[in-house]
Amino acid sequence: MASETLSIARNRDVPRRIQPAVWGALLLWWALVALMVAVPDKPQGFATPRFVNETHELFAAIALILSGLAIASGLFPRLTLLAPLKRSGPWLIVLALLIGLWETVTGKLALLPAPFFAPPRALVEAYATDWARLLDSVLNSLRLLAFGFVYGSVVGFITGVAIGWSRGLGYWVHPILRFLGPVPSTALLPLSLYFFPSSFSAAVFLIALATWFPVTVLTWSGVSSVDTRYYDVARTLGANSLFLVLRVAVPAALPHLFVGLFMGLGASFSVLVAAEMMGVKSGLGWYLQWAQGWAAYANMYAALIVMALLFSSLISLLFLVRDRLLSWQRNAVKW
Repeated sequence: MASETLSIARNRDVPRRIQPAVWGALLLWWALVALMVAVPDKPQGFATPRFVNETHELFAAIALILSGLAIASGLFPRLTLLAPLKRSGPWLIVLALLIGLWETVTGKLALLPAPFFAPPRALVEAYATDWARLLDSVLNSLRLLAFGFVYGSVVGFITGVAIGWSRGLGYWVHPILRFLGPVPSTALLPLSLYFFPSSFSAAVFLIALATWFPVTVLTWSGVSSVDTRYYDVARTLGANSLFLVLRVAVPAALPHLFVGLFMGLGASFSVLVAAEMMGVKSGLGWYLQWAQGWAAYANMYAALIVMALLFSSLISLLFLVRDRLLSWQRNAVKW
Protein backbone atom coordinates (compact mmCIF):
# COMPACT_ATOMS: atom_id res chain seq x y z
CA MET A 1 0.00 0.00 0.00
CA ALA A 2 2.84 2.37 0.83
CA SER A 3 4.51 1.68 -2.52
CA GLU A 4 1.26 2.34 -4.39
CA THR A 5 0.81 5.64 -2.54
CA LEU A 6 4.38 6.66 -3.38
CA SER A 7 3.79 5.75 -7.04
CA ILE A 8 0.62 7.85 -7.20
CA ALA A 9 2.43 10.79 -5.63
CA ARG A 10 5.23 10.51 -8.15
CA ASN A 11 2.75 10.42 -11.03
CA ARG A 12 1.09 13.55 -9.70
CA ASP A 13 4.44 15.33 -9.57
CA VAL A 14 5.35 14.47 -13.18
CA PRO A 15 3.66 17.53 -14.77
CA ARG A 16 5.40 19.83 -12.24
CA ARG A 17 8.82 18.27 -12.82
CA ILE A 18 8.76 18.37 -16.60
CA GLN A 19 6.94 21.68 -16.99
CA PRO A 20 10.16 23.76 -16.76
CA ALA A 21 11.59 21.81 -19.69
CA VAL A 22 8.55 22.68 -21.78
CA TRP A 23 8.79 26.38 -20.95
CA GLY A 24 12.53 26.31 -21.53
CA ALA A 25 11.99 24.80 -24.96
CA LEU A 26 9.39 27.46 -25.70
CA LEU A 27 11.77 30.28 -24.81
CA LEU A 28 14.53 28.79 -26.93
CA TRP A 29 12.26 28.43 -29.96
CA TRP A 30 11.25 32.07 -29.70
CA ALA A 31 14.92 32.98 -29.30
CA LEU A 32 15.60 31.01 -32.49
CA VAL A 33 12.94 33.03 -34.31
CA ALA A 34 14.49 36.26 -33.00
CA LEU A 35 17.93 35.12 -34.19
CA MET A 36 16.63 34.43 -37.69
CA VAL A 37 14.68 37.68 -38.01
CA ALA A 38 16.85 40.20 -36.16
CA VAL A 39 20.36 39.11 -37.17
CA PRO A 40 21.07 39.68 -40.88
CA ASP A 41 22.55 36.92 -43.01
CA LYS A 42 26.11 37.26 -44.24
CA PRO A 43 26.12 37.70 -48.04
CA GLN A 44 27.36 34.67 -49.95
CA GLY A 45 27.71 34.43 -53.71
CA PHE A 46 25.86 36.58 -56.21
CA ALA A 47 22.32 35.14 -56.01
CA THR A 48 19.74 36.73 -53.73
CA PRO A 49 18.64 34.32 -50.98
CA ARG A 50 15.18 32.88 -51.55
CA PHE A 51 12.43 31.86 -49.14
CA VAL A 52 13.93 33.85 -46.27
CA ASN A 53 10.61 35.29 -45.11
CA GLU A 54 8.88 31.95 -45.59
CA THR A 55 11.49 30.31 -43.34
CA HIS A 56 10.94 32.94 -40.67
CA GLU A 57 7.19 32.43 -40.87
CA LEU A 58 7.59 28.65 -40.62
CA PHE A 59 9.66 28.79 -37.45
CA ALA A 60 7.39 31.45 -35.98
CA ALA A 61 4.43 29.14 -36.63
CA ILE A 62 6.25 26.28 -34.88
CA ALA A 63 6.95 28.55 -31.90
CA LEU A 64 3.29 29.62 -31.82
CA ILE A 65 2.10 26.01 -31.87
CA LEU A 66 4.47 25.13 -29.05
CA SER A 67 3.22 28.16 -27.12
CA GLY A 68 -0.38 27.06 -27.50
CA LEU A 69 0.45 23.52 -26.43
CA ALA A 70 2.47 24.75 -23.46
CA ILE A 71 -0.38 26.97 -22.29
CA ALA A 72 -2.82 24.11 -22.73
CA SER A 73 -0.54 21.78 -20.76
CA GLY A 74 -0.51 24.30 -17.91
CA LEU A 75 -4.29 24.70 -17.94
CA PHE A 76 -5.10 21.02 -18.47
CA PRO A 77 -2.16 19.02 -17.01
CA ARG A 78 -4.03 15.72 -17.18
CA LEU A 79 -4.97 15.96 -20.83
CA THR A 80 -3.49 12.84 -22.46
CA LEU A 81 -2.99 14.53 -25.84
CA LEU A 82 -0.38 16.81 -24.24
CA ALA A 83 1.65 13.98 -22.72
CA PRO A 84 4.02 13.74 -25.76
CA LEU A 85 4.81 17.44 -25.42
CA LYS A 86 5.73 17.01 -21.76
CA ARG A 87 7.95 14.03 -22.53
CA SER A 88 9.59 15.82 -25.47
CA GLY A 89 10.59 18.96 -23.56
CA PRO A 90 14.34 18.13 -23.32
CA TRP A 91 14.44 17.04 -26.96
CA LEU A 92 12.76 20.28 -28.04
CA ILE A 93 15.45 22.19 -26.17
CA VAL A 94 18.23 20.27 -27.89
CA LEU A 95 16.56 20.66 -31.29
CA ALA A 96 16.23 24.43 -30.87
CA LEU A 97 19.89 24.70 -29.85
CA LEU A 98 21.07 22.61 -32.81
CA ILE A 99 19.01 24.59 -35.32
CA GLY A 100 20.25 27.83 -33.77
CA LEU A 101 23.85 26.65 -34.06
CA TRP A 102 23.18 25.54 -37.64
CA GLU A 103 21.69 28.92 -38.55
CA THR A 104 24.57 30.78 -36.88
CA VAL A 105 27.49 28.94 -38.51
CA THR A 106 25.88 28.87 -41.98
CA GLY A 107 23.57 31.82 -42.59
CA LYS A 108 24.74 34.40 -40.06
CA LEU A 109 28.52 33.90 -39.93
CA ALA A 110 29.14 31.74 -43.03
CA LEU A 111 31.79 29.71 -41.21
CA LEU A 112 31.09 26.61 -43.29
CA PRO A 113 31.68 26.63 -47.06
CA ALA A 114 28.74 26.95 -49.42
CA PRO A 115 27.06 25.16 -51.12
CA PHE A 116 28.14 22.10 -49.12
CA PHE A 117 26.56 23.50 -45.95
CA ALA A 118 23.40 25.48 -46.46
CA PRO A 119 21.26 27.35 -43.88
CA PRO A 120 17.76 26.18 -42.90
CA ARG A 121 16.14 28.40 -45.53
CA ALA A 122 17.83 26.28 -48.20
CA LEU A 123 15.89 23.25 -46.99
CA VAL A 124 12.66 25.23 -47.13
CA GLU A 125 13.54 26.24 -50.67
CA ALA A 126 14.29 22.63 -51.63
CA TYR A 127 10.96 21.37 -50.31
CA ALA A 128 9.02 24.28 -51.84
CA THR A 129 10.55 24.13 -55.31
CA ASP A 130 11.22 20.42 -55.77
CA TRP A 131 8.43 18.76 -53.81
CA ALA A 132 6.97 17.04 -56.89
CA ARG A 133 10.19 15.20 -57.77
CA LEU A 134 10.82 14.39 -54.11
CA LEU A 135 7.30 13.04 -53.64
CA ASP A 136 7.62 10.91 -56.76
CA SER A 137 10.90 9.52 -55.40
CA VAL A 138 9.27 8.70 -52.06
CA LEU A 139 6.39 6.86 -53.75
CA ASN A 140 8.74 4.87 -55.97
CA SER A 141 10.94 3.96 -53.01
CA LEU A 142 7.91 2.82 -51.02
CA ARG A 143 6.74 0.72 -53.96
CA LEU A 144 10.12 -0.90 -54.40
CA LEU A 145 10.55 -1.46 -50.67
CA ALA A 146 7.07 -2.96 -50.31
CA PHE A 147 7.61 -5.53 -53.06
CA GLY A 148 11.05 -6.56 -51.83
CA PHE A 149 10.22 -6.64 -48.13
CA VAL A 150 6.95 -8.53 -48.56
CA TYR A 151 8.48 -11.12 -50.89
CA GLY A 152 11.51 -11.59 -48.66
CA SER A 153 9.39 -11.83 -45.49
CA VAL A 154 6.96 -14.38 -46.94
CA VAL A 155 9.68 -16.59 -48.40
CA GLY A 156 11.80 -16.22 -45.28
CA PHE A 157 8.87 -17.15 -43.03
CA ILE A 158 8.04 -20.24 -45.09
CA THR A 159 11.68 -21.29 -45.25
CA GLY A 160 12.22 -20.75 -41.52
CA VAL A 161 9.14 -22.75 -40.56
CA ALA A 162 10.08 -25.55 -42.97
CA ILE A 163 13.64 -26.02 -41.77
CA GLY A 164 12.63 -25.55 -38.14
CA TRP A 165 10.05 -28.30 -38.45
CA SER A 166 11.84 -30.72 -40.78
CA ARG A 167 15.38 -31.79 -39.98
CA GLY A 168 15.74 -33.43 -43.38
CA LEU A 169 14.94 -30.20 -45.18
CA GLY A 170 17.18 -28.28 -42.83
CA TYR A 171 20.09 -30.55 -43.80
CA TRP A 172 19.95 -29.15 -47.35
CA VAL A 173 19.01 -25.54 -46.57
CA HIS A 174 21.46 -24.81 -43.73
CA PRO A 175 24.55 -24.78 -46.01
CA ILE A 176 22.79 -22.36 -48.35
CA LEU A 177 22.06 -20.05 -45.42
CA ARG A 178 25.67 -20.19 -44.29
CA PHE A 179 26.88 -19.50 -47.82
CA LEU A 180 24.50 -16.68 -48.85
CA GLY A 181 23.76 -15.13 -45.45
CA PRO A 182 27.10 -13.39 -44.77
CA VAL A 183 27.34 -12.04 -48.34
CA PRO A 184 26.00 -8.45 -48.59
CA SER A 185 23.11 -8.28 -51.01
CA THR A 186 24.61 -5.26 -52.72
CA ALA A 187 27.59 -7.40 -53.73
CA LEU A 188 25.24 -9.34 -55.99
CA LEU A 189 24.07 -6.22 -57.81
CA PRO A 190 26.06 -6.84 -61.03
CA LEU A 191 24.76 -10.41 -61.27
CA SER A 192 21.19 -9.39 -60.57
CA LEU A 193 21.29 -6.67 -63.22
CA TYR A 194 22.45 -9.30 -65.72
CA PHE A 195 19.95 -12.05 -64.90
CA PHE A 196 16.84 -9.94 -64.29
CA PRO A 197 15.00 -8.22 -67.14
CA SER A 198 14.86 -4.78 -65.51
CA SER A 199 16.62 -2.78 -62.84
CA PHE A 200 13.39 -2.66 -60.84
CA SER A 201 13.07 -6.45 -60.63
CA ALA A 202 16.78 -6.72 -59.80
CA ALA A 203 16.35 -4.22 -56.95
CA VAL A 204 13.29 -6.13 -55.67
CA PHE A 205 15.34 -9.34 -55.65
CA LEU A 206 18.19 -7.73 -53.68
CA ILE A 207 15.83 -6.22 -51.09
CA ALA A 208 14.00 -9.55 -50.77
CA LEU A 209 17.31 -11.37 -50.32
CA ALA A 210 18.41 -8.94 -47.60
CA THR A 211 15.09 -9.48 -45.81
CA TRP A 212 14.95 -13.23 -46.38
CA PHE A 213 18.06 -14.18 -44.42
CA PRO A 214 17.25 -12.67 -40.97
CA VAL A 215 13.58 -13.64 -41.21
CA THR A 216 14.53 -17.23 -42.11
CA VAL A 217 17.12 -17.59 -39.34
CA LEU A 218 14.97 -16.05 -36.60
CA THR A 219 11.84 -17.97 -37.64
CA TRP A 220 13.85 -21.20 -37.74
CA SER A 221 15.19 -20.43 -34.27
CA GLY A 222 11.69 -19.73 -32.96
CA VAL A 223 10.18 -22.93 -34.33
CA SER A 224 13.11 -25.04 -33.12
CA SER A 225 12.89 -23.63 -29.60
CA VAL A 226 9.20 -24.39 -29.05
CA ASP A 227 8.70 -26.50 -25.93
CA THR A 228 8.03 -30.10 -26.97
CA ARG A 229 5.41 -30.40 -24.23
CA TYR A 230 3.15 -28.14 -26.29
CA TYR A 231 3.27 -30.68 -29.11
CA ASP A 232 2.63 -33.57 -26.72
CA VAL A 233 -0.48 -31.91 -25.31
CA ALA A 234 -1.79 -31.11 -28.80
CA ARG A 235 -1.17 -34.68 -30.02
CA THR A 236 -3.00 -36.02 -26.97
CA LEU A 237 -6.01 -33.96 -28.04
CA GLY A 238 -5.84 -35.41 -31.56
CA ALA A 239 -3.93 -32.71 -33.44
CA ASN A 240 -2.33 -33.61 -36.77
CA SER A 241 0.97 -32.30 -38.14
CA LEU A 242 -0.62 -29.37 -39.97
CA PHE A 243 -2.36 -28.24 -36.80
CA LEU A 244 0.90 -28.52 -34.85
CA VAL A 245 2.66 -26.29 -37.35
CA LEU A 246 -0.04 -23.64 -37.83
CA ARG A 247 -1.53 -23.51 -34.33
CA VAL A 248 1.40 -24.42 -32.08
CA ALA A 249 4.77 -23.83 -33.74
CA VAL A 250 3.99 -20.62 -35.63
CA PRO A 251 2.27 -18.72 -32.76
CA ALA A 252 5.06 -19.71 -30.38
CA ALA A 253 7.67 -18.52 -32.90
CA LEU A 254 6.04 -15.11 -33.53
CA PRO A 255 8.35 -13.19 -31.14
CA HIS A 256 11.39 -14.51 -32.99
CA LEU A 257 9.70 -13.76 -36.32
CA PHE A 258 9.22 -10.10 -35.44
CA VAL A 259 12.87 -9.78 -34.43
CA GLY A 260 13.73 -11.11 -37.88
CA LEU A 261 11.31 -8.66 -39.50
CA PHE A 262 12.92 -5.73 -37.68
CA MET A 263 16.37 -6.87 -38.78
CA GLY A 264 15.18 -7.49 -42.34
CA LEU A 265 13.51 -4.09 -42.55
CA GLY A 266 16.69 -2.38 -41.40
CA ALA A 267 18.78 -4.29 -43.93
CA SER A 268 16.29 -3.56 -46.71
CA PHE A 269 16.72 0.21 -46.19
CA SER A 270 20.44 0.03 -46.97
CA VAL A 271 19.93 -2.21 -49.98
CA LEU A 272 17.11 0.02 -51.24
CA VAL A 273 19.29 3.13 -51.32
CA ALA A 274 22.24 1.30 -52.91
CA ALA A 275 20.05 -0.35 -55.56
CA GLU A 276 18.36 2.94 -56.45
CA MET A 277 21.70 4.68 -56.81
CA MET A 278 22.91 2.15 -59.37
CA GLY A 279 19.86 1.03 -61.27
CA VAL A 280 16.34 2.45 -61.06
CA LYS A 281 15.13 5.69 -62.63
CA SER A 282 13.41 7.17 -59.57
CA GLY A 283 13.57 6.83 -55.82
CA LEU A 284 15.22 8.38 -52.79
CA GLY A 285 18.57 6.77 -53.57
CA TRP A 286 18.35 8.03 -57.14
CA TYR A 287 17.36 11.48 -55.85
CA LEU A 288 20.43 11.60 -53.59
CA GLN A 289 22.70 10.76 -56.49
CA TRP A 290 20.94 13.26 -58.75
CA ALA A 291 21.24 16.06 -56.17
CA GLN A 292 24.89 15.31 -55.57
CA GLY A 293 25.60 15.31 -59.31
CA TRP A 294 24.07 18.77 -59.69
CA ALA A 295 25.72 20.07 -56.50
CA ALA A 296 22.25 20.64 -55.04
CA TYR A 297 23.35 19.79 -51.53
CA ALA A 298 20.32 21.38 -49.91
CA ASN A 299 18.12 18.99 -51.90
CA MET A 300 20.35 16.13 -50.80
CA TYR A 301 19.92 17.06 -47.13
CA ALA A 302 16.18 17.45 -47.67
CA ALA A 303 16.02 13.93 -49.09
CA LEU A 304 18.06 12.57 -46.17
CA ILE A 305 15.60 14.09 -43.69
CA VAL A 306 12.65 12.63 -45.60
CA MET A 307 14.40 9.27 -45.71
CA ALA A 308 15.04 9.29 -41.96
CA LEU A 309 11.43 10.22 -41.16
CA LEU A 310 10.06 7.66 -43.62
CA PHE A 311 12.17 4.76 -42.40
CA SER A 312 11.58 5.67 -38.75
CA SER A 313 7.82 5.73 -39.40
CA LEU A 314 7.96 2.27 -41.00
CA ILE A 315 9.83 0.90 -37.99
CA SER A 316 7.24 2.48 -35.67
CA LEU A 317 4.44 0.96 -37.76
CA LEU A 318 6.02 -2.47 -37.43
CA PHE A 319 6.23 -1.91 -33.66
CA LEU A 320 2.49 -1.18 -33.59
CA VAL A 321 1.74 -4.38 -35.50
CA ARG A 322 3.98 -6.34 -33.14
CA ASP A 323 2.32 -4.82 -30.06
CA ARG A 324 -1.13 -5.69 -31.40
CA LEU A 325 -0.34 -9.29 -32.38
CA LEU A 326 1.80 -10.04 -29.33
CA SER A 327 -0.27 -8.24 -26.71
CA TRP A 328 -0.41 -11.51 -24.76
CA GLN A 329 3.35 -11.20 -24.20
CA ARG A 330 3.31 -7.91 -22.37
CA ASN A 331 3.21 -9.51 -18.94
CA ALA A 332 6.17 -11.76 -19.74
CA VAL A 333 8.44 -9.57 -21.88
CA LYS A 334 9.11 -5.86 -21.34
CA TRP A 335 9.33 -3.51 -24.35
